[in-house]
Amino acid sequence: MNNEKGFYKNIGNLVLNDSQIEILKKHNISIDKFKSNHELIYYLEDILNNTYDEELEYVSSELADMYYYSNVNK
Repeated sequence: MNNEKGFYKNIGNLVLNDSQIEILKKHNISIDKFKSNHELIYYLEDILNNTYDEELEYVSSELADMYYYSNVNK
């Protein structure tokens, strides 16, 4: 799977692209502690409930879209 920001990679149980990984690293968010993209989405949404960050909003939105399209019955 790919997008304009590069190919998605399996990292443990997560599926992220390079851009998302760099943003999470920049914000000192260790991806190793999450068991799924869904868990990471909830974590990011919790942060975004308290403060707005355009980059984290981007990551959260992309992950939510990917989760929706891969898990909703068609």
